Amino acid sequence: MADINQMLIDWTGEIDTFMYTYILVILLVAVGIYYTVRTKAVQIRYIKDMFTQLTEKKHVEGEKSISSFQALMVSTASRVGTGNIAGIATAIATGGPGAVFWMWLMSIIGAASAFIESTLAQIYKIRGKEGEFRGGPAYYIQQGLGARWLGIIFAVALILCFAFGFNGLQAFNMTSALEYYIPDYATNGTAVGVGIVLIVFTAFVIFGGAKRISIITSIIVPIMAIAYILLAIWTTVTNIGEIPAVFSLIFTNAFDFQSIAGGFAGSVVMLGIKRGLFSNEAGMGSAPNAAATASVSHPVKQGLVQSLSVYIDTLLICTCSAMMVLIFWVQDPAAAAALNGMPLVQLAVNNSVGVVGIHFITFAIFAFAFSSLIGNYFYAETNFRYIFKNTKWGMVVFRVLCLAAIFYGCVNSFDLAWNLADIFMGFMAIINLIAILLLGKWALKALDDYTAQRKAGKDPVFLASSVPGMPPCECWTTADLPDFGVNPVEEYIEEAANFDVEGLK
Repeated sequence: MADINQMLIDWTGEIDTFMYTYILVILLVAVGIYYTVRTKAVQIRYIKDMFTQLTEKKHVEGEKSISSFQALMVSTASRVGTGNIAGIATAIATGGPGAVFWMWLMSIIGAASAFIESTLAQIYKIRGKEGEFRGGPAYYIQQGLGARWLGIIFAVALILCFAFGFNGLQAFNMTSALEYYIPDYATNGTAVGVGIVLIVFTAFVIFGGAKRISIITSIIVPIMAIAYILLAIWTTVTNIGEIPAVFSLIFTNAFDFQSIAGGFAGSVVMLGIKRGLFSNEAGMGSAPNAAATASVSHPVKQGLVQSLSVYIDTLLICTCSAMMVLIFWVQDPAAAAALNGMPLVQLAVNNSVGVVGIHFITFAIFAFAFSSLIGNYFYAETNFRYIFKNTKWGMVVFRVLCLAAIFYGCVNSFDLAWNLADIFMGFMAIINLIAILLLGKWALKALDDYTAQRKAGKDPVFLASSVPGMPPCECWTTADLPDFGVNPVEEYIEEAANFDVEGLK
């Protein structure tokens, strides 16, 4: 049995490596560059607007509707996880400090894809009876392309990836962080205890629905991010003399073409690109599920906010991890070179602030991982509802299964699950990237409409009828977004598959 399990791990690992190295990374980069050009670098031109939209009140009030800021926190909660700590250390240890430069570059390029997919999610979102909005790639694939079957394939891949794969992995990372304090935690019942506590807290949040999820993440994400950033700033300021050497390491290694030519798949460029894109999930099709939930007056507003989420994840949180690791790297290169992943981060923080730093990192891992559990579940629920509509008992069973996956992750190694989750996410990304290439023109036209209204001195308000040829968009037929209770969500979903989209022919 052990041999079969190892064979599956090796086999799925090979598929994972091939898919990401030779197909997905290239496709993600190409789409990001394409939309950077087509939008005239919207992710740079409208940085100011990204921040101003955060304070905008909900455009339509509803018992379960959420604001632009709350939607940002849900997506950021999912983007920011243990990979922002250990993943960065692994990229640096494996590919060298230059990986950080390529991580920065890819976050800027990927923000353009994030803008397009999140704007499309807003355009094609649907509204429930209690004022909540839902949407994402499965929804715009069905409504924009008339292909519900493809939307279902995407939704299934996302559920398997996020609800059962990544959430199990986040739970495993949380309990394994206790190894510093309890070396035999896996055999003395500690992992079981942590699993029980974790599913109780998670159940409290997820059974409360999207509104409670958005409220919890709006509290956890800012607190943990600010605390982590302050630690990184303290580390940087107290070691300010090392900063020139740190940046020298980054840029010197980033353009080590001899190393790159020696093996591109494991080079500093590829590792930096993968870390940047897969940490912030730009173009992967996950964040649009959160983007669609925001109650805003124009789709572009939430598209810009989700581009900001990419920057928060990579340019801010990941850079904090990189700075702490690289300062340690400069001060003790031999010790740093001998470590990888979480131990490298722990020793780096210990080097700067002492043992208290290790305790803080443990807390950060739990906070980052728990917020990811909530954000990932939110994405999975949205897609479960897309497939099965509003089945009350089906939703209860689904939530219990999600909690079981979290508990299993606490008490078991997830090597095989990690490979499978990566593969499912790869399928998600390929489907989503093709969809946003086919539908992206509507996001571009929405951007033109937003730009025109901004230049006219208006607070942009979107109407589908103002964009010639745009397919039917149920939530954007009138300026005040009326209650669609007369046209239930389930009926609308069924009708959407029959749309004849002339603009795509």
